[in-house]
Amino acid sequence: QLQLVESGGGLVQPGGSLRLNCTASGFTLADYAVGWFRQAPGKERKGVACISRTDGTTYSPDSMKGRFTISRDNAKNTVYLQMNNLEADDTAVYYCAATRWAQISIAARAYDLWGQGTQVTVSS
Repeated sequence: QLQLVESGGGLVQPGGSLRLNCTASGFTLADYAVGWFRQAPGKERKGVACISRTDGTTYSPDSMKGRFTISRDNAKNTVYLQMNNLEADDTAVYYCAATRWAQISIAARAYDLWGQGTQVTVSS
């Protein structure tokens, strides 16, 4: 069974940091491009960052650059999302997703394997 499991979410104060983990089971995550997405209550799911399956190319929307960094450790079958200087507006459920597409994409429709999500709450 192909499965993605997110972990690392929680409650953090504004200005704090979290590292989210996306671990695959049942398949080799290195063969997939991976994206991180988030969805706040009442809002659409939005892409946060993605990393290619070929050369490690990454992409983040301009609003995320400088604070969010995606990386992967193929030996651990895991992709990470390092989030720094967190703000209240970053509060959401964060999902990772995987696709066999060779071209990097931040669009949710490009991904067909999804994790169950992990809650991130930024509050004092």
